[in-house]
Amino acid sequence: MNSITAIAATPSPLEMGRFADQNTPLVRDCWYVAGFSDEITRDILARRLLGVDVALYRTLAGEPVAVRNRCPHRSFPLAKGRLDGDVLVCGYHGMQFDPSGRCVNMPSMPIVPTNANVRAFPTAERGPLVWIWMGDPDHADESLIPDTSWLASPGWKSVRGSFHMKSDYVAMHENLLDQTHFPFLHPGTVGTPEFARSKLDVRQEGDVIVIYRSLKNAPPPGIYGVPMGLMERRVDRFSEARFVSPALHTAYASVTDNEDPSGKAEVYRFNITHLITPETQNSLHYWWFNSRDRRLDDEAADEFLRSASEQAYLEDVDALEWISETVNADAEPQFDLNFAPDKPGLLMRRSIFERAAAQQARGY
Repeated sequence: MNSITAIAATPSPLEMGRFADQNTPLVRDCWYVAGFSDEITRDILARRLLGVDVALYRTLAGEPVAVRNRCPHRSFPLAKGRLDGDVLVCGYHGMQFDPSGRCVNMPSMPIVPTNANVRAFPTAERGPLVWIWMGDPDHADESLIPDTSWLASPGWKSVRGSFHMKSDYVAMHENLLDQTHFPFLHPGTVGTPEFARSKLDVRQEGDVIVIYRSLKNAPPPGIYGVPMGLMERRVDRFSEARFVSPALHTAYASVTDNEDPSGKAEVYRFNITHLITPETQNSLHYWWFNSRDRRLDDEAADEFLRSASEQAYLEDVDALEWISETVNADAEPQFDLNFAPDKPGLLMRRSIFERAAAQQARGY
């Protein structure tokens, strides 16, 4: 987004320079999602991630593989080639590469050239997702992959979807941390006026930005109330959202029905998972899940949550693409104002800036 001018008071020029925007170098030392697990098969998939064209496939044993989608000989896209067992065969001159990216055969030469390798990227599969590390491979510690264990838990039911967006990932994270837009951009699904006015608590835990709201004795939003049959009741609503990493934003919501006919308070929980991978500096891949711990076999709830989520997230996609078009096309500069509710987004932008600066200082 645009430069910072005011939050509670106007920051100094030095402070202004320490917030990430659409021009900040992408954070590469991070686990990002390469795709849904079922997207990556024995059919080679080409996908641009963090500005790099990648070819994705699976070995015969089912392990995901990611290599640069560019033959080192004449830049032929390797995804246009074929698989021979676990070997990726270039469709131009027949050069062959194993899953590590090492050239194992060049038909036109009796000796395999030792410098004709392609870069391979570390990958890891967790539940319904394949993760990829696009940065320094020496830092690719799988323990750093964020926890999304509920996506594979039998105690949760998820619906999912994806979008391609012409916007930057900083703006996307800022949008997800900005809950004050909910009643206006998403009035029929997520937003209620009461929730927008509820008290906002913000804290930072290392690189993680956490926001928390609670709202008691109020109508539920449609996205929770309709599939759980709570629209005619007043409920207690609790929400915690987290900027976990440049690749992940999570939101945990609980809705407590104090009017259940059983006489006991019933708690309904929802986990919303937003997975964001830059395609380029100004475009991104966006995968999402809406997970619940009630009515797991209710197909009508599945369909409503899928439809309502798609509607809300498409509204975000449209808004961010319109903003991006305006910023990029307007010849007159504007410094966007910031106010107290914008604090979570500013903390996130500072965190991304600091990670990008540290990465540059290491020369990567």
